Amino acid sequence: MAPPKIDAQRILLVLHGSIGDVTRALPLAGLLRAGYPKAFSAWSVEPAAAPLLEGNAAIDAVILFDRRRWWKSCGAFLKQIRRHNFDLVLDLQRHLKSGVISRFSGAPHRLGFHRTDAKEGNWLFNNLFIESCGNKIAKLDHYLKFAAFLGLPLTPLRWDFALTEAEGHAVDGHLTGIESPFAVLFVGTRWESKNWFADQIAACANLLRRDHRLGVVLLGAANDRQLAEQSLALCEPGVVNLAGSTSLREAIGILARAKVAVGPDTGLMHIAAALSVPVISLWGATEPVRTGPYGFASLAIKGEAPCSPCYRKHCQIGRQCMRSISIDSIAAKLNLLSKGVNSEAIRHAECG
Repeated sequence: MAPPKIDAQRILLVLHGSIGDVTRALPLAGLLRAGYPKAFSAWSVEPAAAPLLEGNAAIDAVILFDRRRWWKSCGAFLKQIRRHNFDLVLDLQRHLKSGVISRFSGAPHRLGFHRTDAKEGNWLFNNLFIESCGNKIAKLDHYLKFAAFLGLPLTPLRWDFALTEAEGHAVDGHLTGIESPFAVLFVGTRWESKNWFADQIAACANLLRRDHRLGVVLLGAANDRQLAEQSLALCEPGVVNLAGSTSLREAIGILARAKVAVGPDTGLMHIAAALSVPVISLWGATEPVRTGPYGFASLAIKGEAPCSPCYRKHCQIGRQCMRSISIDSIAAKLNLLSKGVNSEAIRHAECG
């Protein structure tokens, strides 16, 4: 069946998800702008991921929802949604909350996930649906089904992280004295179960320094500082710890200048992939088929444990899956890159 022709003038994207989710959905904003060049486009998001949207020419407005104070902010937030008089909503979250936002918008066209892929009764709040895909499809490709439903071309995929001049200067400051070229190691994640260990981080940093002559930057959020400090204590000289010292947008600027990135399933991993920085990703509690860095699936390393992937935030058996990832397996992926296997060729082969 041909997709319906929707003459949208005011479009709302609803995705309050993690930094990784919002990163993977960003190309959809550009495709919508190309398909609806005169339409007003807004994105409903939570504060943690909002910096990803700043300066993006495909997004006219960012509508913030403060989940931490939802009982105070919800009413005003929904009124703001309603005031925009949207005629097309793309519900990219597939949960109850996003369904309520979609329905409350009053938009006549509310496009969401197929009933079989939705959660918490989300499908009840929308009236148009993309095809059923299951969980064996990369999240970015799943988001692109929304563009396909609307009959929009699916290329080019653009992220357009537009840093300001001041942010660029801040990045310069962070990188002062750091050897170039350099690698970035993602220190921690939001889930304890996905973290690698301090001795693994140090071994990887030392390998990059010794065998590949790269500077090394440890990158992460404020709550990753302790793990970063523990790792740094085991590292050879020349490793710099920036965990908790940058804003998200400054971290984007640092990643944009990196030669390679290594680490577990975290938002920074998806940003690196969006910037075409080759990512060697480490997996245990989660699985790379759906949530891996787009275009670099061949560089993923899966740990081994009877319960992996468990999709649990906390591990009761000492993160055996992550502990099983050897430095030799990381070295093999690094050697693949250093022997002339072009990262763009890898990405092109995987993404088409």
